[in-house]
Amino acid sequence: MKKLNVALVGMRFGGAFAGIYKAHPNVGEVTLFDVKPDVMKNVAEYIGGGVRLASSFEEILNDPTIDAVHLVTPIPLHADQTVAVLEAGKHCACTVPMATSLADIQRIVDAKRRSGKNYMMMETTLYTYQYFYAAKMKEEGKFGKIQFFRGSHYQDMVNWPSYWMGLPPMWYGTHAIGPMVGLSGSRICRVNCFGSGTMEPWLQEQYGNPFPIESALFEFENGLKGEATRSLFETARVYQEGMHVYGSDASFEWGFADADDPYITTAIPAEDGKRGGTADVKITPMPNYYADLPEELWPFTVGGNFDPLNPQESLKKGAGGGHHGSHPHLVHEFIMSIIEERKPWIDEALGGNITAAGICAHESAMKNGAPVIVPEF
Repeated sequence: MKKLNVALVGMRFGGAFAGIYKAHPNVGEVTLFDVKPDVMKNVAEYIGGGVRLASSFEEILNDPTIDAVHLVTPIPLHADQTVAVLEAGKHCACTVPMATSLADIQRIVDAKRRSGKNYMMMETTLYTYQYFYAAKMKEEGKFGKIQFFRGSHYQDMVNWPSYWMGLPPMWYGTHAIGPMVGLSGSRICRVNCFGSGTMEPWLQEQYGNPFPIESALFEFENGLKGEATRSLFETARVYQEGMHVYGSDASFEWGFADADDPYITTAIPAEDGKRGGTADVKITPMPNYYADLPEELWPFTVGGNFDPLNPQESLKKGAGGGHHGSHPHLVHEFIMSIIEERKPWIDEALGGNITAAGICAHESAMKNGAPVIVPEF
């Protein structure tokens, strides 16, 4: 089996992926780097060692033995670091968002295509239990005609690192936008967005953004529409990343709080077969799609809830793994896209559309809801 040598950069959130790369059967050597050596060493110890520790990002770029790099670094660094990895001749995965300007998205697209290497935006919501379930419903025709989408992401970031302070909400709208794009079978081409509320003046200084919340209506090329709301500051709301799909025959709604199971509503036709009958509403626990992964990665789909003495019962649980079980699926897709010499699903075009839709949404909000065309990458 072909094995890749992978570097993981950024150990705060990135540490959650270290053990997955180490366990993947198609990964050889794993290299870790963080600007805080103690954090890097703690992650290495937590996963049982057996990894290299780099002394700088430049060391990783200049190491010819490293095939691929996964960036889990601060948002302002994403574009420059992604371009640097691709220009170093290495495959690149990067946490969201892809960038914070349309020009930087184009820089990444250009660098990826010059290099011939893979780029993948590691959008967690497109590999969650919830997304897999809704995608299966679509595949089986259970929605009937999909009529509308809704996405949401509520979070208060005020105690996070300084680069978050005052960030335009839709610049980091990918968790709310991504599932809509993935299930639409299309791309977002236009957006109208409004900002709402007010923030303390100090929160407005860094980015010139006055809004704690932004809510957008997106138009898809195939004619569908979707709405997404994103909050970042001064809004009392429990954390949640939600996706809603409204169809003629069934709808999928998740949810009020992040740990809640979705509501699935199924239309029941009237006796004459016409619409207007009753509806069946069920709170539906999500299954775990661990079987789509190499066996070595199964435990990561349920995280700390995995019991090695009772593995099958553990794996039936649909909660506990990082970002609703998505982390091992993201790693596996990135690695196998390289091994199989194909594009990853969330490539520069899909990642670019999801990210650009949010950037254009904020532009619209700053123009009091004026329509903004989303460029195609």
